[in-house]
Amino acid sequence: MTASATLIILVCCVLISYLGFQRMELRDKFLYSPYEIAHGKGHLGLLGHMWFHGNWEHLLFNMMSFLFLGQSLEDWWDLEYGEDRGTLLFVGLYFFGGLAATIWPYLRHRENTHYRSLGASGAVAAVIFAAIVWNPTMKLGIMFIPFPIPAYWFGPLYLLLEYLAMKRGKSNIANDAHISGAIFGAAFSILLNPHKLTEFLQNF
Repeated sequence: MTASATLIILVCCVLISYLGFQRMELRDKFLYSPYEIAHGKGHLGLLGHMWFHGNWEHLLFNMMSFLFLGQSLEDWWDLEYGEDRGTLLFVGLYFFGGLAATIWPYLRHRENTHYRSLGASGAVAAVIFAAIVWNPTMKLGIMFIPFPIPAYWFGPLYLLLEYLAMKRGKSNIANDAHISGAIFGAAFSILLNPHKLTEFLQNF
């Protein structure tokens, strides 16, 4: 039995993040800087940022969310499209989701010399929202609500909270990256199976 892509990605994130904790100068080379990208530098950060994390709490939160929904989504796609194609689609979702998560931060911060970001949150958001569109009736938990809610409510509520936090702008969390990744993930599932959009909207 081969290891799932979810577990392989998770292990890679943990090991690379740990290496970054030990060697901060290495981690700093892979930070995402819109300003540097806009000036023709720092291209390693476009994909490198999603493998490093700021601390163990940051890493643990991302990987728990990724493992819970990532493995489920990978299993659903393996059943739907066959193991090889399902795994390839899942890996593509993760990588391109992480890349898509850089779009809005780039537009907002390309003239900001101080902005830096790192972490798998944008890629994880892509996986979460692809899973939400694929199975909108599953129950998910969200902070400040003491009971699970249907995914079709979780998704809009998550986006609203991220947007409000972004507008408030008083934390070092890249809310715009989360939103960009989430939108990409939802679009990925819809492009893969347009009927999923109809199924999602029928819940309202």
